[in-house]
Amino acid sequence: EFGRLLVIGGSETYSGAPALVALAALRTGVDLTYIAAPEKTAYAISSYSPNLITIKLEGTHLNPGNVAALKKIIQHSTALVVGPGLGLHAETAEAVKEIIKVSEELGKPLLLDADGLKAFAEEKRKLSVASVLTPHEGEFRLLSGKEPPQDVKEKAEAVKELASQLNVTILLKGHVDIISDGKRVKYNFTGNPGMTVGGTGDVLSGIVGGLLAKGVSPFEAAVAGAFVNGAAGDFVRKEKGYHMVPTDLLGWIPKILDNPMLHLELRSINS
Repeated sequence: EFGRLLVIGGSETYSGAPALVALAALRTGVDLTYIAAPEKTAYAISSYSPNLITIKLEGTHLNPGNVAALKKIIQHSTALVVGPGLGLHAETAEAVKEIIKVSEELGKPLLLDADGLKAFAEEKRKLSVASVLTPHEGEFRLLSGKEPPQDVKEKAEAVKELASQLNVTILLKGHVDIISDGKRVKYNFTGNPGMTVGGTGDVLSGIVGGLLAKGVSPFEAAVAGAFVNGAAGDFVRKEKGYHMVPTDLLGWIPKILDNPMLHLELRSINS
């Protein structure tokens, strides 16, 4: 009843990214997460935690030959996260494009991040399924073909314009997160410089993907996910300073979801 999230990610180089996505989604409250990854990578991921269910794909990286097997799992899932740790093989980019089409055919909400975004940027087309894209500034440049403005309001207009063109919700990660569905714009001010450490973006994808899997609309999922992820990082900063790692954020996700006012208390203490 609370969703099944499929995470398609991982490669011979990156195994931690999809695991962080799945663990964050579980902390967000989904019932099940599946991680589809190349066989050797999937076995490595399975060893991280008994909470993780992995689907072993043939080959050393995601390729078009995996899509038929994935289609059955996509059908059974309520949302997908595609991209974390996938790598940049040409075959992988082709597989991502096919998976996006399957998601559209089956009407499954989709989050594209990291290498999934880079693959999608090659075609940059309007999507026909509920979708969230979570680029940083470099990935936004790839998607839009333009340098993002430095002024926050001008940047928000650029995000809104691209979201409208692609028929998606965009969550542009940065010092101030900017979220738009092409009509509305929200700014998120939680988070801190310690969160530039690798992996906090995967935690964000897991929170947003988990909310999508539970039936939350893309815009609301992206807005809530940005707030919760940043707030978790702020509590970790209070505990550990800037010496955080992404797994530190996981335990704070349910606390903030259960009591968003906690962050106001933290801000009042800090001020």
